[in-house]
Amino acid sequence: MARVALFADVQNIYYTARETFGCQVNYAALWRHAAGEDTVVVAYAYAIERHDPRQQQFQHALRDIGFEVRLKPFIQRRDGSAKGDWDVGITLDVFETAQKVDRVVLMSGDGDFSELLTRVQQRFGIKTDVYGVQALTAQALRQAADRFVPIEGALLQNTRR
Repeated sequence: MARVALFADVQNIYYTARETFGCQVNYAALWRHAAGEDTVVVAYAYAIERHDPRQQQFQHALRDIGFEVRLKPFIQRRDGSAKGDWDVGITLDVFETAQKVDRVVLMSGDGDFSELLTRVQQRFGIKTDVYGVQALTAQALRQAADRFVPIEGALLQNTRR
């Protein structure tokens, strides 16, 4: 059995699934599909903390599945813009974990991670998978991964919002 690490860019896959399909991701199905028969060594879900009861319930559900939920505060700037992405945190965690596993699974469509996947493949000789909403996943990220799996069908919740 291979060792696998899961990294879920919650904001990215939430918004891309909502925009494309009008529904949410089924994280339990996503975990099962991504892990397969392999042993999950670490599983991180990166989210923004807004102190909203529904989000806190969702975060508890992620923990129940097995994810360690990493939260970053939502920052509203004076000019009305907002900040709250996890790109650097995800990158550091992937790079630090890659040397301990056989496969990294990144759940995101953000093309900024393409160089990260290329680097961990070269440096640590591991396989990389990307799970993302096909229509909104950067081509560079799909090309950098050893395997791209579209989030669709059974990987989505049946309920529409």
